[in-house]
Amino acid sequence: MEEEPKLHRRISVHQALGGGLAADVLLWRKWYGGVVVLVSETILWLVFERAGYNLISFVANVLLLLVVFLFFWAKAASLLNRSLPPLPDLIISEESICNAADILQIWINRAMYIAHDIAIERNLVLSIQVAAVFLVISVIGSLFNFLTLIYLGVLLSLSVPLLYDKYQDRIDNKMYTMHQIIQTQYRKFENNVLRNIPIPSNKAKKME
Repeated sequence: MEEEPKLHRRISVHQALGGGLAADVLLWRKWYGGVVVLVSETILWLVFERAGYNLISFVANVLLLLVVFLFFWAKAASLLNRSLPPLPDLIISEESICNAADILQIWINRAMYIAHDIAIERNLVLSIQVAAVFLVISVIGSLFNFLTLIYLGVLLSLSVPLLYDKYQDRIDNKMYTMHQIIQTQYRKFENNVLRNIPIPSNKAKKME
């Protein structure tokens, strides 16, 4: 009996997440970082969602307290010949701006490419995919508010990478099987439905 071919090559989840401090926190290799993130996000969610505290008022009060604290610290330091508050250089480097602009350009170009395929090329499959994504986002948005979605995202970020790193082989095998089933059903849908939908070409439209 022939041995089943290997479906995938095991990847390093830590390297896929960047291999830095964020990856250590998400995979709980620095457990105290994960605890700090989880506890702080839980407290913020309880303050804003359960206690009904307003986000803008909270940010304004925190900044007000910070400014007052720094002012009195600086005054006391000048009177007592102590060191000033150890503030970092609050300057955004040109390199950071360029990197952010490059990332933004990639996403904008990708969105424009999708819009071009839908509006000009009349890509029906892509149109259905985009509509399905927006429908899912709309349904999820109607069930949860923005802060709850952020909190759920933090919970998933602290659990899904860890579970995937631990059970990667099993999950990949299940995902491969699911992918095969979805591909088979999609081919049937494409052959039976999509190919029977008449789509006028650009040339035919210009000839009219």
